[in-house]
Amino acid sequence: MFAYNAWYMGAWADEVKPQGLLGRVLLKLPVVFYRTEDGTALALEDRCCHRALPLSHGCVVGDQLQCGYHGLVYDRNGLCVKVPGQERVPAQAKVRSYPVVEQDEMLWIWMGDPALADPALIARHPWHNDPGWAWVKDRYSIKANYQLITDNLMDLTHVGYVHQRTIGGTPQAHSDADTTTTRSETGVRVSRWMMDSVPPPTYVAAHKFNTPTVDRWMEIDFLPPAAVRIHTGAKDVNSGAREGDRTGGFAFMGLNLQTPETEKTTHYFWSGARTCAPGESGQAKVREMLMQSLPLTFGEDKVVVEAQQEAIDRQEGAPLVMIASDAGLVHARRLVATMIENEAKARQPAGNKHIPIREMRNETQEQTS
Repeated sequence: MFAYNAWYMGAWADEVKPQGLLGRVLLKLPVVFYRTEDGTALALEDRCCHRALPLSHGCVVGDQLQCGYHGLVYDRNGLCVKVPGQERVPAQAKVRSYPVVEQDEMLWIWMGDPALADPALIARHPWHNDPGWAWVKDRYSIKANYQLITDNLMDLTHVGYVHQRTIGGTPQAHSDADTTTTRSETGVRVSRWMMDSVPPPTYVAAHKFNTPTVDRWMEIDFLPPAAVRIHTGAKDVNSGAREGDRTGGFAFMGLNLQTPETEKTTHYFWSGARTCAPGESGQAKVREMLMQSLPLTFGEDKVVVEAQQEAIDRQEGAPLVMIASDAGLVHARRLVATMIENEAKARQPAGNKHIPIREMRNETQEQTS
């Protein structure tokens, strides 16, 4: 089950080239992205209404898409405007179009009711365009349900065990982190502090600390239905980081967008940004360092969640025991469940109100008396 009335990341902006087509399945629906002549990104149902060939097998003609099978042409709204060999275009010749917003180097798509697609609901991520930060990105195809990825990100006690080669540090420090979880109507935040802890290998490689141990923070923000932003960092021990002074420390901003492909496969978009020295040379150096470490880290998570999905499929319905560190992911799942439930209620016809059997019987008796 998915929440359709929400913004999902559909692609990195540079994945959709001028004159190019990008076919992708999102929430079990086939979508094709393309750009008009002025560079505007659009998305249509990836299926010709004539013989069902995906439109991603066709080509861009001006601001329109031409099917690669029999040449039917569709405009930006999904309406067929030309059928080669005949003047009349059948009234039912059309495909679905989807609202798309290009923002912060990402293409966001709304898969539900287009009348509800408010671009103001999209969370901004200014680090992608801040010259004081360098960033890298990628997309992984994960053979697991999207919420398993969210679960993994909301409970970072796993970091000390899964990521010992990269961002782990001491496992016990993660298990004993001072953690608080807060929830609002729009999201969940998990804050974790590991005071006087050993810095992980990637931190030591990226930053010069003046003390052998550091005060380390992790701030995890869940933005429903499928986005997690994680601000992590560390500073010399007892130098005021927890009191709000993080100057001179190491800082990293991770963005994770897990867009469902199907119930058991996910497009996992991620980016990692780090403060850097001014100028192109400073950014290039940091990007190189990030690309040496981040694919390893995200690859470790990929192994875990895919193995989880396999185990769940083998023993479907087997119970899972909750522990204290699950608080963040539990709240995140509840928010998504509420979104799905509200959509289901909205689709229910007004006259189809559920009436208990006893009330139905009474009503029938009154009508026949």
